[in-house]
Amino acid sequence: MTDQPDPTEPTGASATAQLEPLTRHERRRIGVEVWILLGLSLGQSGVYAIVRIIARLTADTALRDQSATLNASQSVRPYLDLTFQVLSIGFNLVPVALALFLLSARGPGTLRRIGLDLTSPLRDVGYGVGLAAVIGIPGLGLYVAGRALGITVEVQAAALDSTWWAVPVLVLAALQNGLLEEIIVVAYLSERLGDLRWGTVKIIVTSALIRGSYHLYQGIGPFFGNVVMGVVFAWFYQSRWGRRRVMPLVVAHTILDIVAFVGYALLPDAWLRALGVS
Repeated sequence: MTDQPDPTEPTGASATAQLEPLTRHERRRIGVEVWILLGLSLGQSGVYAIVRIIARLTADTALRDQSATLNASQSVRPYLDLTFQVLSIGFNLVPVALALFLLSARGPGTLRRIGLDLTSPLRDVGYGVGLAAVIGIPGLGLYVAGRALGITVEVQAAALDSTWWAVPVLVLAALQNGLLEEIIVVAYLSERLGDLRWGTVKIIVTSALIRGSYHLYQGIGPFFGNVVMGVVFAWFYQSRWGRRRVMPLVVAHTILDIVAFVGYALLPDAWLRALGVS
């Protein structure tokens, strides 16, 4: 396997630049496509999150005294709960399949074109770990600061019962988040908005604001934190280091969520309080 792209096949910005000019109908069709996909996935989540933050800010309870629960149990019966968890993860990935299908309209090699393959595993993991550290360590500090300032709710990252399958499900949930968010908000949007001849800065800002929007239910602090994460990830994807490969972003996001989900589930309450996350 090689770590270098095929020199005979245009990739990234050069590939976009070599596309034939779009007709008015094609531009409109791509625009509608983007709105539909976002409406079925993270754009919908963003709208709900905006409504939820308005509800939180207008509630009698202060924002600092409110909480948001992730990965909650869905049944008191363990194996039924496991079934619901697995089904939820599977169906949440359907928009990812749709995004890849829509991108395939540009021709074969969709996974290769957005770097969702295993051609550069060491490089992808290396950059993924680095990005996770760059985002994760300051992110924890931002969460603690947000809690102290009263602009962030208490985020309970995992609320599954103590069963043998809890950790594997949390790992799968982390992978699902990495695939869903990075493929749609970074890779898909970068490619499709690039097809519409949007500039790099405009694409990065749009991607970052969408990422921030669907985290608003956690408070004002997480919105800004995720906007920063969105800028870094979308910039990296289009940079000469990222080479329009989404895999490092999936790796980074999955690592961040595994640490958050599994750490919250396994660490003693005293440790969580010491870290300022409980």
